[in-house]
Amino acid sequence: MELFYRSYGDKTNPPMVILHGLFGMSDNWGSIAKKLAEEGFYLLLPDQRNHGRSGHSDVFNYVAMVDDLLEFFDAKELEEVVLVGHSMGGKTAMQFALDYPERVRSLVVADMSPAASDHGDVHTGIIDKLLDIDLSGYSSRQEVTEALRKAIPNARLRQFLKKNLYWKDRSNLGWRINLEVVRDKLEEVFRPIASSQTFDKPVLFIRGANSDYVIDEDIPLIHELFPKAEITTIEDASHWLHAEQPEAFVEAVRHHSVKPSP
Repeated sequence: MELFYRSYGDKTNPPMVILHGLFGMSDNWGSIAKKLAEEGFYLLLPDQRNHGRSGHSDVFNYVAMVDDLLEFFDAKELEEVVLVGHSMGGKTAMQFALDYPERVRSLVVADMSPAASDHGDVHTGIIDKLLDIDLSGYSSRQEVTEALRKAIPNARLRQFLKKNLYWKDRSNLGWRINLEVVRDKLEEVFRPIASSQTFDKPVLFIRGANSDYVIDEDIPLIHELFPKAEITTIEDASHWLHAEQPEAFVEAVRHHSVKPSP
């Protein structure tokens, strides 16, 4: 599948690809990408399938998302990149690095473990609340915003989800995320990463201190699959650590071995 993407920085600089998480899109990472471009990287931010401006498909799993990413690399003539992924994008990035290690110079995983996760029920509840909002009954984004305020009390989450709202045409609103398929295949997002190989290049796992997506019990599996993995924790941050502590996030990436040579 051809993926929509945004780019930042000078094409002559070392490439870095950032993959968004569930419910996200490339637009969520613009401010981070601009900061990393200032550090000497060329940033490419694709929308994963069933998200953002990329295509929709009934097939939604990491095999397909890894295939999409390989196609994207080939189309953009990316030989070897720094690969960064958050949440669902982190699992796509991990699987890609294990499957195609020659295409990844180093890996950064933001608040996601290779282990199975039990967070699916929370996300199912979020999708159900979005599906309960019949967009055909609304004539303005403000009306939908009011409906979201009642359905999603968390202001940060509500603002994040609202970015998926768009005008399909002059009179019809829609969600950019393929809600029905994502809900039906949600267990695929939270399954563990599986590989008989290891990725023996530099890896940085960044977790939020207030998040339980990467717990201490996951560390043995992390080191089994990624022997050179380093794990760092950002204080006062939850799962959305890049949005809550952007300076600390960029600093963690910058001081990792992925930083390009002067």
